[in-house]
Amino acid sequence: MVGDARPSGVRVGGCRGAVESRTSFRAPRPPLPPLSFLFVLFLAAPCAWAAGYKTCPKVKPDMLNVHLVPHTHDDVGWLKTVDQYFYGIYNNIQQAGVQYILDSVISSLLADPTRRFIYVEIAFFSRWWHQQTNATQKIVRDLVRQGRLEFANGGWVMNDEATTHYGAIIDQMTLGLRFLEETFGSDGRPRVAWHIDPFGHSREQASLFAQMGFDGFFFGRLDYQDKKVRETALQMEQVWRASASLKPPTADLFTSVLPNMYSPPEGLCWDMLCADKPFVEDVRSPEYNAKELVHHFLKLATDQGKLYRTKHTVMTMGSDFQYENANMWFKNLDKLIQLVNAQQQANGSRVNVLYSTPTCYLWELNKAKLNWSVKKDDFFPYADGPHMFWTGYFSSRPALKRYERLSYNFLQVCNQLEALAGPAANVGPYGSGDSAPLNEAMAVLQHHDAVSGTSRQHVADDYARQLSEGWRPCQVLMSNALAHLSGLKEDFAFCRKLNISICPLTQTAERFQVIVYNPLGRKVDWMVRLPVSKHVYLVRDPGGKTVPSDVVTIPSSDSQELLFSALVPALGFSIYSVSQMPDQSPQKSWSRDLVIQNEYLRARFDPDTGLLMELENLEQNLLLPVRQAFYWYNASTGNNLSSQASGAYIFRPNRNKPLFVSRWAQTHLVKASLVQEVHQNFSAWCSQVIRLYPRQRHLELEWTVGPIPVGDGWGKEVISRFDTGLATGGLFYTDSNGREILERRRDYRPTWKLNQTEPVAGNYYPVNSRIYITDGNMQLTVLTDRSQGGSSLTDGSLELMVHRRLLKDDARGVGEPLNREGSGLWVRGRHLVLLDKKGTAAASHRLQAEMEVLAPQVVLAPGGGARYRLERAPRTQFSGLRRELPPSVRLLTLARWGRETLLLRLEHQFAVGEDSGRNLSSPVTLDLTNLFSAFTITHLRETTLAANQLLAYASRLQWTTDAGPTPHPSPSHLVSATITLHPMEIRTFLASVQWEEDG
Repeated sequence: MVGDARPSGVRVGGCRGAVESRTSFRAPRPPLPPLSFLFVLFLAAPCAWAAGYKTCPKVKPDMLNVHLVPHTHDDVGWLKTVDQYFYGIYNNIQQAGVQYILDSVISSLLADPTRRFIYVEIAFFSRWWHQQTNATQKIVRDLVRQGRLEFANGGWVMNDEATTHYGAIIDQMTLGLRFLEETFGSDGRPRVAWHIDPFGHSREQASLFAQMGFDGFFFGRLDYQDKKVRETALQMEQVWRASASLKPPTADLFTSVLPNMYSPPEGLCWDMLCADKPFVEDVRSPEYNAKELVHHFLKLATDQGKLYRTKHTVMTMGSDFQYENANMWFKNLDKLIQLVNAQQQANGSRVNVLYSTPTCYLWELNKAKLNWSVKKDDFFPYADGPHMFWTGYFSSRPALKRYERLSYNFLQVCNQLEALAGPAANVGPYGSGDSAPLNEAMAVLQHHDAVSGTSRQHVADDYARQLSEGWRPCQVLMSNALAHLSGLKEDFAFCRKLNISICPLTQTAERFQVIVYNPLGRKVDWMVRLPVSKHVYLVRDPGGKTVPSDVVTIPSSDSQELLFSALVPALGFSIYSVSQMPDQSPQKSWSRDLVIQNEYLRARFDPDTGLLMELENLEQNLLLPVRQAFYWYNASTGNNLSSQASGAYIFRPNRNKPLFVSRWAQTHLVKASLVQEVHQNFSAWCSQVIRLYPRQRHLELEWTVGPIPVGDGWGKEVISRFDTGLATGGLFYTDSNGREILERRRDYRPTWKLNQTEPVAGNYYPVNSRIYITDGNMQLTVLTDRSQGGSSLTDGSLELMVHRRLLKDDARGVGEPLNREGSGLWVRGRHLVLLDKKGTAAASHRLQAEMEVLAPQVVLAPGGGARYRLERAPRTQFSGLRRELPPSVRLLTLARWGRETLLLRLEHQFAVGEDSGRNLSSPVTLDLTNLFSAFTITHLRETTLAANQLLAYASRLQWTTDAGPTPHPSPSHLVSATITLHPMEIRTFLASVQWEEDG
């Protein structure tokens, strides 16, 4: 329907052009101190049209055009914390002050209208922006409108691509691009993605960028072998076909590898941090070097131009935290341009130099109308030399990686409750609730030195601090929302230490309430585990009926945990009441037979070693001998082949065969009605619980590792390995940022003949959510609860790195070994093991992985709270959906966007060919009319993935590939609230809503 909104219907569409700027429903930021320098005379640039391709400088078609791109690369935390970098504190660690960089750049841009500059990290820019006066902001807006200051990428950070989950990538990009859209309109919208420093590049990242509307993608780091091949074959630029499910060109993205990573060419760095000589033009000076520098530049440009296919080449003129004294850079670049271009007349030079941007360079490539080769795999793993594989960071700082994943889960719950409760979530009986601090903290954690685990220790601690501080206002928000939706004002408690069985309320109270919120679009059956005292407990469901429960004793600590199964409706909560039974103690239930089993699975353990030895899928009649054990690689500190050591970035074992932590485990079997567990103790620093719950189709392995001993002087990299007899032919499979699956082949790269120098590290790949092996009949899948490195180094084997502690730095800039002290030494995590027939395995691992990343949230209360409203009866169960979503559809995002606007993303979470006999790869049609119970959608506008452009008016540059013609679909217009999702498709909407008065 199109037209005026009516209470009973949904209006779709929207005005032409960009998504309009929105006034935030949150309180405005307090004013901050103004810029502390005086601007020089503002010079208006000629042809000051709307920013984008129209403002690009003129080139000379008959010459080699060298596009100089002034830029700074500002890590959002690395050697210093985010605040230390912004304010320029502790310059004895690293000379870097982002506020001064931006001050200086703006001043230098104003001095000459031909100068240009690009900026990337919106986490820094937005902070600087809010400190400026209105006059300064107007000047900056003019620079952006004229294309002289251009934003590239536009995310809150330049995110890592190996250890990030796609949902968190989308969130952080949305945050940064929203700031640009609201601040500068379409003038500030980036046309290119710019990932110059991440350590390898994922296919899913390229797909997401394409769906966000980017025209091109530039990156700096490329495997040294791959780069040599590409330079020879003139394939430094090509079209990346980044999805096997989405129809081209939906996920196609023109991709360019920068020639010098992201640094200036040798001898041409004119920053205060560099030692290269500036231009000396005075021929009378003994330091005169202008002619020599011009000659040097012309040779560099000519040589570089031979590696690319067009009459255009790009030079990155900047690097880490450069341009704090921007005048040094621009003064020398001005001279370079003037002197080099003067050679055209003096000596007939065919080189033309100009200030440019990645956008303008891309525009010239597109106008060349060439056919481009197509890439379909990814750029992992990355090595910058023999024996130098950047595969260690896939697993570095596992505790921070888990905290980030937990925080993503918590943020989605916070966002959903804010959307369901409406304004009542932000201001209520518990104070002012806000999702913004956690949203920003999570965005910061996606930075390529944050969740990657490649920062210094005090910076990693600061990342954790930001997450922790972000949780608090979300807890207030969730308390307000739960009170509003349930009708009861309880003293809500959030036990953050349940993973180590600590929760004061449940361990001391005689009675309490358990509120379980389910963020999925389908009902769940969730096993609740809570630490309690030595009693028997009575558990009642939302209707007051008694439900089965167990109290089990933990053998390692003699503490107790209460177990009961909670049935929770889609996008809603159930409230269970728990009370102690008088004068009763839980019965210990030990057993000697090392077998655990439910109606779907049976796991057998070797009675002599205590190790898992067999897994059986009773439902599908599959039996697989499998041994799981823990091993460790002795970390290299360098040898006669290479001085390269294992470190935060680099994984390099000193031998290819790992060592057992222990060949046997001391075991304890616990069997109760609601759980069967085998407790394995391998050593003083390594243990595991393998468990099965009723109705569970996977085997849960909860491992605890640490503190890893290093008293012997050996750094250790600990793995969990599964060995089977499956004939896997050198193949294994890993996910790409939690979405599509990529085939991996041992000692092989799809696009060049690999010279394998590290048989272990060179076969490691990022595992964001799952890894599996198959013989074509059976498939063994392991799901992870955080990002880890993984591989299959021999047929039938599968391994994941769970922890690493190293004694030497790997010489990649951190200057600190990965050897933290304190709580991060102990790490606990979970692997979920699934055994299926290959044809039906996708249904199991897709749906279980969804539940892992969007797990139910447990909130506790003592009970007996007052009514939220006297006129409204309390409710113990609630669903935000009037009807469940089908299994192939995930509610990816439901969040507040404005006072009466929500951001809604729905995705098809199955790929082409993953039907599993249930049509799960078929298109799905949904009617959004009256889908939600807490609000009514009155107006619906479809946008690009990052919600910064209306989809109906979004367009991208078109590229021709040597794979044949690509159909270019006409613009999509939303004509009703009934939508169809195709495999792996994500659709994004801004929904105007009216909340129901009773919540």
